[in-house]
Amino acid sequence: MSQIQLDSELPNERIKAGKNLHFSKFKQDCKRFIITQKIGFVSLLIILVVVAVAIAAPIIAPYDPISQDRAAFLAAPTAEHLMGTDDLGRDVFSRLVYGSQISLIVGIVTVVISIILGTLIGMISGFFGGIVDMIIQRIMDAVMSIPALILALFIAALLGPAIQNVIIALVIIEVPRFARIVRGEMLRIRESNYVEASRSVGASSFRIIMKHGLPNMMAPIIVMASLAFGQTIIAEASLSFLGIGTPPPNPSWGLMLSDASMYMESAPWLVLFPGLALSILVLAFNLFGDALRDFLDPKMS
Repeated sequence: MSQIQLDSELPNERIKAGKNLHFSKFKQDCKRFIITQKIGFVSLLIILVVVAVAIAAPIIAPYDPISQDRAAFLAAPTAEHLMGTDDLGRDVFSRLVYGSQISLIVGIVTVVISIILGTLIGMISGFFGGIVDMIIQRIMDAVMSIPALILALFIAALLGPAIQNVIIALVIIEVPRFARIVRGEMLRIRESNYVEASRSVGASSFRIIMKHGLPNMMAPIIVMASLAFGQTIIAEASLSFLGIGTPPPNPSWGLMLSDASMYMESAPWLVLFPGLALSILVLAFNLFGDALRDFLDPKMS
């Protein structure tokens, strides 16, 4: 084998070795998370189960979530209808399964957009400072000074009941929270020695932010995202419960609770099952976020 072939194969071997090293470290971190954060691991399993149910909803649900059985109004749970039927004869179990899709879609889209916008705003505010930081932070203060639910109610009512409008309202609420976290991290990072070294060799502001700023603030962003999932899910349910969130006949958990509120005594299963599903999922996200925060905190390791 010639020397040229050997030289060309060396970079490939180094890349493979680097990938294997990262994968090995990832496996070790996963094992350490399972061992040290048992509650967080159980919460993650619950979240994954809900995600799997949402993806396989057409297979799992025995009925169409909006189809009505006029011979089974407010039927109690039976073998035919595992969780009973509602006041229109719709299968509660099928609506619960399909409702998980709405909750997860709203949560994922809201958190992803909030992360992108909040991170961008926070990095610009924290890195450049001065008048830019002051203007951005006053806008963030103005948004955060209004109670979150009241602001969401106003925006959703102004735009009208629709899933995309709920997402817009929740993004406006969540962006300042991410921006505050990222700004604080950026203020710390920009004063570090490695950033000063990058400046001294002529690195641009964009390169410093992307190479040093963003990678070093991923841990708090991930933790904030896991906690924000639960908040957005409960906020979507609240807006739907009040009639300005997901419009009927979509099987939103909040809308199911709203429709069931007048049948709490005669048909308690209408409140019990969607209430349990909502509570368990939000609790799982919150516990997973707490466990992730402890796991990624260097003081706890």
